[in-house]
Amino acid sequence: MEKTAVSPSAWNEKAITSVHELGIAVREVRKGQGMTQQDVSGLAGFGNRFIIDLEHGKETVQMQKVIDVLGLLGLELVIRKA
Repeated sequence: MEKTAVSPSAWNEKAITSVHELGIAVREVRKGQGMTQQDVSGLAGFGNRFIIDLEHGKETVQMQKVIDVLGLLGLELVIRKA
């Protein structure tokens, strides 16, 4: 599967249509904040494997943990009519 970058200016505009795209966005935000996967997993209280799985678009990641990581990175999940 091709990886597509999510530019910082598009974070407020980009509709995420797959777990893969969400993982790419999380990775780019994390790196943009100068954080490692271990930094995020430690701050969130999760194992490093979860962050790896999330950033690689694993479809079975636990949704509450995803929301927690988004919050930790200063992001939020918003549902709106398409």
